[in-house]
Amino acid sequence: MNKLDPALQAWRLLLGPARVLTSPADLEPYMASTSASPVAPLAVLRPLSHGEVVAVVRSAGEFDIPLYPLSTGRNWGYGDANPSREGQVIVDLGGMNRIIEIDPELAYAVIEPGVTQAQLAARLGELRLPLWMDCTGAGPDTSLVGNILERGFGHTPYGNRMLHVAGMRIVLASGDTLETGFAHFAHATAAHLYPYGVGPWLDGLFTQSNFGIVTSLGFWLLPQTASVSHLVASVSQFEGIAPVVDALRPLRMDGTLSSVVHIGNDLRVLSGGMVFPAALVPQGPPLPQQLRADFCRSAGIGAWTVSAALYGRPAQLADARRALRTAIGKLATLRFIDDRALAIGSVAARLMGRASLGAKLSAQVDLGRSLLNMNRGIPDGRFLAGAYWRRRGGLPPGFPFAANPARDGCGMMWLAPVLPMRGVDLLRVHALVAPLFAMHGFDLFETFSMINERVLGGVLTICFDQEDAAEVLRARQCYEASFARLMGAGYIPYRVGPQSFKALDSGHDTYWSTVARIKAALDPQHIIAPGRYQPR
Repeated sequence: MNKLDPALQAWRLLLGPARVLTSPADLEPYMASTSASPVAPLAVLRPLSHGEVVAVVRSAGEFDIPLYPLSTGRNWGYGDANPSREGQVIVDLGGMNRIIEIDPELAYAVIEPGVTQAQLAARLGELRLPLWMDCTGAGPDTSLVGNILERGFGHTPYGNRMLHVAGMRIVLASGDTLETGFAHFAHATAAHLYPYGVGPWLDGLFTQSNFGIVTSLGFWLLPQTASVSHLVASVSQFEGIAPVVDALRPLRMDGTLSSVVHIGNDLRVLSGGMVFPAALVPQGPPLPQQLRADFCRSAGIGAWTVSAALYGRPAQLADARRALRTAIGKLATLRFIDDRALAIGSVAARLMGRASLGAKLSAQVDLGRSLLNMNRGIPDGRFLAGAYWRRRGGLPPGFPFAANPARDGCGMMWLAPVLPMRGVDLLRVHALVAPLFAMHGFDLFETFSMINERVLGGVLTICFDQEDAAEVLRARQCYEASFARLMGAGYIPYRVGPQSFKALDSGHDTYWSTVARIKAALDPQHIIAPGRYQPR
């Protein structure tokens, strides 16, 4: 009898048979992958508490069975719910969905891995607290903790999420519990307020790593401001984005723009409202230039769209709008969206009726409302639409309710280079990958986000038809070639999927040898997610 059988027997005694999944039907959802390279788990365990995670990890060490923890399994484009390697048992923490604490005075929440964006937003709304959470465009059902541990970013002034957490609770491979910051001191009053604690700052070790399983953390909330306004700026010409980036950089540095600023190319914006027109282009992507231009003209968008939020008192927003008009008013067409503008637009759309202009205005109002909601921490699944660009059948019925690109068969891989916040670097990154996308036959979706005051975080998307084996192969080739070219030019990704873990290490990198030594010290049996962010 192999080691798995007695381990499963022990886990059934611990968790109950219903929370130890082994049948093909139960494992199937954990094999769905947007990258079209699923890895099957040996089994799935569903603990409901920190104590159960401790027991699961200890028994895994006893039976020498590697575990792969996930929060809700919605790490789309970067691995989804798949284990990092074959022969691993998934620990699904989605059932650990307690909002342990909300402190309205000091504006933080303590949450478990299964807490979703929709869940925390709803709780804040129910309590009528003057607080917002930062959220991402990944949809309402995604895990807050999971995204934070991947060092993801959102939209608000707290959009650089890793800088707004404090006090992690972690299960180590030994089964011991580690509490970071001040949280390991009895009766610590600032356990979720000051992340560094005293002594070495350990929190970062447990992000993008396989050193432990985080079972809760403190997540800071944004105090509501008197006013919110959303900037949408359209840049008509492709090269025109470079001076816009350079003009916005001082405003991001001096705090005029406190939110994350997103810059999307025309295809990225178009994909939010349509899928690839297979009937018009039966040969497949890329979208012909003339048709692309026609779609842009019909949608009223330029080569690039800049999206940002302004927060503060009315006078502060007025000052920020003046600063933006001065900085980029001659470089882009600016629109500012607020609740008053949406109310006027909604009335005008109703008066126009269902004619084309009325329908277009109504769609713009709906989009504006979704953007403002995101700025207030209310997640919206509509921004997942781009993942369905090459899906046969387009958007599923009921979209965006319960949207799940992996389950729905979407093909998508993301390249995520980080680059200096300079227009010349944005254009250079484009110039590096655009020929490769064209050569392999893919539309190039580009988003560049001002995730802090000095860098742009790029998300370059390869969307492909999962049902076309030749297109899947070309997508992988395009990804690998683009990844290598960006790395060679010094544009290193901030985040990768399992297919790129090995490519992060040249073989002569002291950083990764140090990571390997830390892993060996904390997890000598390699129990927790062997291979994840582990080039060696």
